[in-house]
Amino acid sequence: MNIFFKTIVCFSLALLVVSCSKDDNNTEPLRDYATQYEADLDKIEEFLQTHYITVVDNPGGQDDQSVTFTKIPAGGTQTSIWNSPDLVTDFTVDANDITYKLYYLKLRGHIDRQSATPPTDAELAKTPCNVDRVLSSYVGQYLYTAKETVDGVEVDVLKLKQFEESVNPQSFLTLSSTIRGWGEVFPRFKAGGYTENPDGTVSYSDFGAGIMFLPSGLGYYASSSTTIPAYSPLIFSFKLYEIQRVDNDGDGIYSFYEDLNSDGYVRVLAEGVTNIDDTDGDGVPDFLDIDDDGDFFITKEEIKNPLTGMAYPFNDIPVCATDGNKKVHLSAVCHP
Repeated sequence: MNIFFKTIVCFSLALLVVSCSKDDNNTEPLRDYATQYEADLDKIEEFLQTHYITVVDNPGGQDDQSVTFTKIPAGGTQTSIWNSPDLVTDFTVDANDITYKLYYLKLRGHIDRQSATPPTDAELAKTPCNVDRVLSSYVGQYLYTAKETVDGVEVDVLKLKQFEESVNPQSFLTLSSTIRGWGEVFPRFKAGGYTENPDGTVSYSDFGAGIMFLPSGLGYYASSSTTIPAYSPLIFSFKLYEIQRVDNDGDGIYSFYEDLNSDGYVRVLAEGVTNIDDTDGDGVPDFLDIDDDGDFFITKEEIKNPLTGMAYPFNDIPVCATDGNKKVHLSAVCHP
């Protein structure tokens, strides 16, 4: 399959992978991303340094791992979020020609793929890739400053306001169609289990939970709505209940299997940049490439059993070889 055709396919699929949108009522010229990032980071770090959290530990209860933020009073001895050992401070995301620092707090079920003790296969099986779907309850809040008079002087005071809450999620959200920050943070947590109650409700347990602190460039940026002002830094406390795998290019292989270095992320990179998740090096990553080994046979046909002509079960595609502890892509290895 030639590069032109595959590029058209990739482009068509990309039209379906869009960011969550809010009603754009913003009329001012687009702000400089770097300048806005510095302002957002100042607000986020001030909040982390001046607030502490209270976390509900109630296994099986609907409020399990729910979070309350409280400002540390003058002379208070509470441990700030900034000083919490569970605050991840070394996570960066490249977007908008900026390297964003993305702070997040791990409450439970955190997956560290770079750890000296790597996650088990069972844990990874419950961990989403950045294009998968997630069932998650969450509380969304944004940071802003307001004028207040303190000791007779008008000053800017950092405030927090809730704009959305999902307590009993009924549908899965596709990470590639949400704001960028969600697709970056959720692959670092695992889903849990659940039991059905006699009254028809569901109780979730052992799920991943955390809090993400997002600069507006990883959120809605210039988009505004009646509930979220433009250029707002966002805070989401979340609980990851379940995941659903996605096959972005319809080639019969889930996209997370096409994450060749198993880091939890598949991406379209700039032209000329080497993409480890691009088997044939044609510039179209495997999760969007219907012929990912570049042999002019589409992958969907290559994964059929050569003896029976029957396709392998969609959720049980065999791995034909390994490279160290990395899975080698099926079509790149098994095609004669």
